[in-house]
Amino acid sequence: MTDTQRTVWIDWMRVMACFMVMMVHSTEPFYLGGEGSLILNLNDAIWSSFFDSFFRACVPLFLVASSYLLFPLKYDSMTFLRKRSARIIVPFLIWTVVYAFAYGDPAENFAGLLLNFNYAAGPLWFVYMIIGVYLLMPMLSPWAEKVSKRELQVYLAIWLFTTLIPAIRVWASAGDIPIIYGATGLPNPAKFPLWGEASWNSYGLFYYISGSIGYLLLGLYFRRFVGELSWRKTLLSALPIWLLGFAICFGDFLRRVLISCDGVFPIEGPTGLAAIWETPWLNDSIGTALMTIGWVLLFRKIKSDGKFYQKIVLPISKASYGMYLCHLLILLVVSQWLRNSLGIGADGVLGLATTPVQILLTGIISFVLVALFCVLVRRIPKLGKWIIS
Repeated sequence: MTDTQRTVWIDWMRVMACFMVMMVHSTEPFYLGGEGSLILNLNDAIWSSFFDSFFRACVPLFLVASSYLLFPLKYDSMTFLRKRSARIIVPFLIWTVVYAFAYGDPAENFAGLLLNFNYAAGPLWFVYMIIGVYLLMPMLSPWAEKVSKRELQVYLAIWLFTTLIPAIRVWASAGDIPIIYGATGLPNPAKFPLWGEASWNSYGLFYYISGSIGYLLLGLYFRRFVGELSWRKTLLSALPIWLLGFAICFGDFLRRVLISCDGVFPIEGPTGLAAIWETPWLNDSIGTALMTIGWVLLFRKIKSDGKFYQKIVLPISKASYGMYLCHLLILLVVSQWLRNSLGIGADGVLGLATTPVQILLTGIISFVLVALFCVLVRRIPKLGKWIIS
């Protein structure tokens, strides 16, 4: 795509999604720590829930952007997969090697890479997911070209129902979900079986239309069937949808934390405890899905393509995938520096304001530094675009 062919609001949304990713990871130290889960006080619990909930739609926004631009396919499947592979896999492999040396024992990291990504580089899970979505696009494209608005609405309604499944599992099990620890020590909450699922069958009724596939359909719906809306109609639609999604994410995370500690702080436990707290933030949960819809409605109204867009937004958007891959290397340094400088929690130099200020500064400083680094590296002749695609 040439610069004159670009969809301006998608570039703005990509840049914002990058910033949102960094804000989410800037928040994590305030509920992850100690043995795995650690919240020092109620103030930290509230701010963790606020910031993480506010920005949690970051990954779905990337998926919607990819769907909007690529789906249905504009050329044959082999050409599509070859182009996507070159853009996605090469930078991923480069940064996978970097993370293997940066965190933990390199020999162990490389040995484990045949089976999965390096868990110390958590954001790399995204690459496996997006490749899976790309593999589905050629199969679904013929249908996407012909599907009617009504048909697509039905499928989106079914998908939205599936976003309730994480909450239904908890309700059906009366909240008593055991945590299973694998070889890595990371938790995997056991699933309460629903609608055809069993110990011998993980592929239940809604398996094939749940998860990330819904955001693929959502991008298609916005591209084909959502016309230009006035600001009034946009706000009347987007704000209630977004606020409902935010309220679900914010309230449910805080509720889970308060139940875990019975109102007594600090609260500390294994990583599995944080996994339970994070359930309402999952990308396949109703709160995150609703906020994604609200964000997309708002971003579609951005038409600004002047000097700021050309000089700032566009270069960052082009480097957004690379920023996602490498940002953790810089963000963790910034986060630790600010924690050492400002202190932690209510005992910090700003008192109760220490936590929100620290989260905001970590996200903003990291975003600026990562953007500068990636935009500059991308300009290296011949080599840059393979490192920062």
